[in-house]
Amino acid sequence: MRDKLRAAALAAVLLGWSTVTLRIPARWHPIPHAAFGTAAAVLARGSLGLRPPALGAGLRWGGAAAATALLGVAAATPIPPVRDGMAERRLPAPAGRWLLLRIPLGTVWAEEAAYRAALGTVATRAFGVSGGRLFAAATFGLSHVSDARAAGESVPGTVLITGAAGWIFGWLYSKSGSLAAPMLAHLAVNEAGAVAALAVQRRGERSDGREGRGERSDGR
Repeated sequence: MRDKLRAAALAAVLLGWSTVTLRIPARWHPIPHAAFGTAAAVLARGSLGLRPPALGAGLRWGGAAAATALLGVAAATPIPPVRDGMAERRLPAPAGRWLLLRIPLGTVWAEEAAYRAALGTVATRAFGVSGGRLFAAATFGLSHVSDARAAGESVPGTVLITGAAGWIFGWLYSKSGSLAAPMLAHLAVNEAGAVAALAVQRRGERSDGREGRGERSDGR
């Protein structure tokens, strides 16, 4: 019972934090996010598996998952509804800071440390391997409710998709014994999606520029 209460308490803290992060000024990102995730992993005594031999297994599993994620994003980007969604998405600026700092540290490290190393460990003690993974995945999905509302996206769809991703990340963590595996997969998904969205929007801007010049020349 005590382990279950700890798991519930930690889940509540993580969900509360997910609403607080939206109020943190963008200029501070990713420092508070990374610090929070690190603190959660340390306090929960979660295994990071970032030393050999676990690290090697994590890199192998994570590399395979990352390659699959990259292929998936590449295949999905040309699909009109996906491309339209990318074109309408509000992207953080500057792009370099987003790609090199905010995604790797503020999202990938922060979330994997908090939801896999910390909550995953505590939930496994409380509910077993399968139950713990499901509990952590559900919490991970619910933690994106605020983000979905802020972006004007479907809340149920976001929770379902991110929850499923959280289950896969948890499975990679459990299978490899290293946080490197879900981190690589998570990084591939987010970075590939970000680069694809930037490319779609910049291509759209160039197209708009050419159309504008064409209208002026036709009017002469």
